[in-house]
Amino acid sequence: MTRPRAASERFVAQLPTRTRSRVTVIHSPLLEIRHLPVQVVTTAVQGLIFTSANAVNAAVSIGVTRDLPAYCVGPATTGAANGAGWQAQMVGGTAEELVASLLKIRPESPLLHLRGEHSRGDVAERLTELGVTTLEQPVYQQHLLPLTDEASEVAAGNVPVVAPIFSPRTARQFADVWPGSAPLWLAAISQATAEPLRSLGYDCLRVVTKPTPTKMRKAVKKLVKHAMRVEGEPGAD
Repeated sequence: MTRPRAASERFVAQLPTRTRSRVTVIHSPLLEIRHLPVQVVTTAVQGLIFTSANAVNAAVSIGVTRDLPAYCVGPATTGAANGAGWQAQMVGGTAEELVASLLKIRPESPLLHLRGEHSRGDVAERLTELGVTTLEQPVYQQHLLPLTDEASEVAAGNVPVVAPIFSPRTARQFADVWPGSAPLWLAAISQATAEPLRSLGYDCLRVVTKPTPTKMRKAVKKLVKHAMRVEGEPGAD
């Protein structure tokens, strides 16, 4: 698992019991989330945009006001924002869908997109160009990490490795640090995430049809089953 530890543990806990029983889970986060010591001014802002739960957590840590509506990408981010006290609504499963939805809703603006230092989608720029004035401010950074010693040891072996990859930046880091000879079975949450992985020597690369945790869990379930069948593991059918 290459996500930050808490997110990885949530993902693994929601895998089917049979899938979990067939694997040894190794946590090797490739990104470390660090909240930025910034001040967020919301005096004239009419609403917030969150495209990740990491941004929600960072906003909580620096005391961003909860009295604004929050427009969110995906159920996990929306749930985190609601749980933290915002009146949050999900307006898409991707940044593309969020932009399209906000252009239809036309909420009062300006909006403020709280995001990581590295962010895809140009949400604020595109919304502003199309008439929904949107500011943006980084509130956390994603610090790159190497593989752990345990992950490196497994990568150099011959046991199949199933790795779900959840962002293009994580994919680029994975491609840079993967040293391995182990059979590699990959699940990518999007085509943009899959691209950096294509340089690797993998047995299978599956790109999910919709960028959701549910689709990723289904992909991991299938990869585990297929990897065991190919490797001749008992009980693979």
